[in-house]
Amino acid sequence: MTEEFDFFSKTALKSYNLDEKIRYQLSMLDSLDAYTRRHSENVASITCRLCEYLKLDEGFTIYCTTCAYLHDIGKVFIPPSVLQKPSGLTDEEYQIMKTHTTIGYKMCMKDPKLRPYAAGTLYHHEALNGSGYPNGVTAKDIPYEAQIIRVADEFEAISAKRQYKTHVGIIETLNMLIDDTKPTPIKNVKDGLKLMADETRLGKVDRKIVKALFKVSLDDIEYEISARIDYIEYLKSEIKRIKEALKYYDKMQAAPNEKKKEYYKAGAQACLRRNETVEAIPSMYEELNNSINARKAHIEKLYSEARQIRHLSV
Repeated sequence: MTEEFDFFSKTALKSYNLDEKIRYQLSMLDSLDAYTRRHSENVASITCRLCEYLKLDEGFTIYCTTCAYLHDIGKVFIPPSVLQKPSGLTDEEYQIMKTHTTIGYKMCMKDPKLRPYAAGTLYHHEALNGSGYPNGVTAKDIPYEAQIIRVADEFEAISAKRQYKTHVGIIETLNMLIDDTKPTPIKNVKDGLKLMADETRLGKVDRKIVKALFKVSLDDIEYEISARIDYIEYLKSEIKRIKEALKYYDKMQAAPNEKKKEYYKAGAQACLRRNETVEAIPSMYEELNNSINARKAHIEKLYSEARQIRHLSV
């Protein structure tokens, strides 16, 4: 029996679960560097989940998610000195980096199997208010799949730790995207072209998509909390075992003679697993307690983040 893949699941999509047609399309990722490939997979996963919360039908979700996988495929032709630069890009390098949109579009258009997904590569850096690239088009000319991918792409790019910047927190990242929904004056409009009245009230990204991103972020936080709570329960069982060993260890240390010491040492060893030593029992006990306390503190931080997200508005 062939396992069917559920595109509406909250797990990252995996190519081994996809049909032959989509498997071919996603094989293009093999030509990308490790970071860009991982980024593309993460953006596709976020895009899929955004589609779920936007209540889009399964067919469009599959299409949009595949577009997201391929959105950065043009970066295969960006020089490694630019793509993998360990510091910020110069203006000239940034102009080179921006060409990945048109390069990816041409790649898709040349291949009949990739052609249906070309819009994601070309439009995913366009902005609703016309401030994006490569063509500076506005909302009415930006396909909805590209609008969704832009939000997923920006969220993943900002919140993921890159080689040239430190990690940015989830709340800060979401606030940056909220700012992107707000109307922004457009500078350097070519030939004095005036935007339509409704376009001047637009920000860079769609409010509804960003609102769906809040739910995706909450899902991730709740999953992480659940996983950490489960691991704490495991650590507690380990502490119980090591605490029992510690009782024998303390008695061994206080034993009046070697015979007694050996007796209590044997009791301590009976509580241990392979590669654990009696001498390390005190430090093991301390490390386990420290580990539990650190995870409890992190869970409190996650709960705080979840509360903050629930109070965000866009």
